Amino acid sequence: MRHTVLPVSRRDWLKATATGALLVGLRGTSGLAKDAAQKKPGLSLQLYSVRNDCGKDLDPVLEQVAEMGFEAVEFAGYHKYAGDAKGLRKQLDACGLKVAGTHIGANSLTGEALPKTIEYHKTIGCKYLCVPGDGRFTDPVKSKEFAELMNRAAEELKKVGLACGYHNHTHEFKKDGDTSYWELFAQRTSQDVVLQQDVGWTVAAGQDPVALIRKYPGRSQIIHCKPTVVGGQGRPIVGEDSVPWAEIFKACVEVGGTEWYTIEQEAYLSGVSPMECVKLSLAGIKKILAGG
Repeated sequence: MRHTVLPVSRRDWLKATATGALLVGLRGTSGLAKDAAQKKPGLSLQLYSVRNDCGKDLDPVLEQVAEMGFEAVEFAGYHKYAGDAKGLRKQLDACGLKVAGTHIGANSLTGEALPKTIEYHKTIGCKYLCVPGDGRFTDPVKSKEFAELMNRAAEELKKVGLACGYHNHTHEFKKDGDTSYWELFAQRTSQDVVLQQDVGWTVAAGQDPVALIRKYPGRSQIIHCKPTVVGGQGRPIVGEDSVPWAEIFKACVEVGGTEWYTIEQEAYLSGVSPMECVKLSLAGIKKILAGG
């Protein structure tokens, strides 16, 4: 049976759950990369993996994720805590969870929205604020404007100990001339802008995630570990799929400055709940990290 990554639109999800203040927070520069390289990256879960459960009641989801063994979560919407950062922080603390990051719209990083974004994410302890898609990214003209927007946001966020970044899917590897838009974005943005590579989507696009981590050292502070099957061989579980996990983790430690390995489960086994698939992928990633 062939398993592939489900083509789910993150922007649509953010529109449905957004508070106007979503993104992954980060300290951001080569200094952060050095700090991160000195410690073992932690394991977090992108809650988009279990979005339907989150929509019903976020609290028990956070409890289950903590009990499963995750150290942190990454948000893609705040549900009942949309306007209640203090309440969310209280629940996170009760579960013993950190916030690895968040996915947020680029409009939350500009103008009058930025101070509110900063206040919310400082309160919940979120360093990395990542944009999970923007139509300007692959536009020949607007892509340059978008890169400048991210540079300006990164400069302001750095002042308060946060950082912004961008999360790829497959279309970011379309080319403008001989260079992909992902590489152009990396060239046009400062070292303070995080390249949150989703290595599963990268593999699905026929690209080499290891080479891209090594090409831009110190900019992979948080990556997405999406189990991805290419060619119908394997299962969409970390370690049973088509992604070169061991080589990716080696690159992350050696040059990426990686602080978080964030599992994002978007393809599921038939008859198995999203939460159970997440549990299988967590076991898979732990096995690989242990050298198994």
